[in-house]
Amino acid sequence: MKATELRGKDQDALKKELNELLKAQFGLRMQIATQQLNNTAQLKKVRRDIARVKTVMNVKDAK
Repeated sequence: MKATELRGKDQDALKKELNELLKAQFGLRMQIATQQLNNTAQLKKVRRDIARVKTVMNVKDAK
């Protein structure tokens, strides 16, 4: 997901996206704990997406 896509969304859509990403992160952490996750790069991608969403939300709040 790109930051330009996120900037076009409103605050409610960003909150929903953040919630979905946090659930995905939790699922990936559980897969790592049970050693079911083969592609650990997915966790890094989700963490970065969460950071992007939070950054865009903070920028929109500041305006």
